[in-house]
Amino acid sequence: MVDENRLLNRPIDPRTRWPELSQAERDAAYDNNAAVKNSTALIAERNEASSRLRGTLKSHLDLRYGQRANNKIDLYPAARPEAPCLVFLHGGYWQRNSRELFAMLVEGIAAHGWSVAIPGYSLAPEVSLTDIVAEVPRALDWLAANGASYGVAGPVVLSGWSAGAHLVAMALDHPSVHAGLAISGVYDLAPIRDTGLNNALKLTDEEIARLSPLRLPVTQKRLDIAYGSNELPALVCDSINFHEKRAAAGAPGKLIQVEGADHFTILEAMRRPDGVLVDAARRLLD
Repeated sequence: MVDENRLLNRPIDPRTRWPELSQAERDAAYDNNAAVKNSTALIAERNEASSRLRGTLKSHLDLRYGQRANNKIDLYPAARPEAPCLVFLHGGYWQRNSRELFAMLVEGIAAHGWSVAIPGYSLAPEVSLTDIVAEVPRALDWLAANGASYGVAGPVVLSGWSAGAHLVAMALDHPSVHAGLAISGVYDLAPIRDTGLNNALKLTDEEIARLSPLRLPVTQKRLDIAYGSNELPALVCDSINFHEKRAAAGAPGKLIQVEGADHFTILEAMRRPDGVLVDAARRLLD
């Protein structure tokens, strides 16, 4: 693991020659599944582990925080209600996956006496990215108002992976959030519009300007930004660029490179009690 005090090897960003790239090359720049050759097996193992753990951990499941079908939250309370709570937002390019598939992450930080909350959110194309971004503060509002009745009343660290990391950056200013940990995120939406991902998202110019963390004023809360050394260059560069933008504005937070990790194996660092990202999340309360 390295932080901002060490010079990182920035990969060649394919977006520097974006106009010259074919449609297939643009799609490949963001295709994590194709870039990780065993991604199908990794995803299947993650989903199986989550299904098994979700049914055995102490929990309050499927609690509704909003009116849409996916507006539900799963709570995994610690022994102490005042324990810190990791709120985790799943990934899937805002159009795939669900909260149930990430229960396997609970054990990592729960081993240190933390609670965990995993909200679901609506997906494109059923709703717009504007709608999705607006749902996260609603989930946080619900947790602040109702969490204590389920044994979750401690300080909140907001974390997320992939699309979830983007949602972390967008919701960092929520009053209940103490600090954030964004993992393997996308922080500039403009190139996404030029890929097949936009078939579902249908991003507008206004959304790109209003929902791209790299195009917005910096939130002056601590945000650690993590990525795997073996991730796609576009995602690595977004992480580095976002950290540099925040650092230039004096915002606190580390840049964390997880050595040897790709877009999927990086979750092991949040899944193991001794994982570097579990340690990073815990240090956000220092």
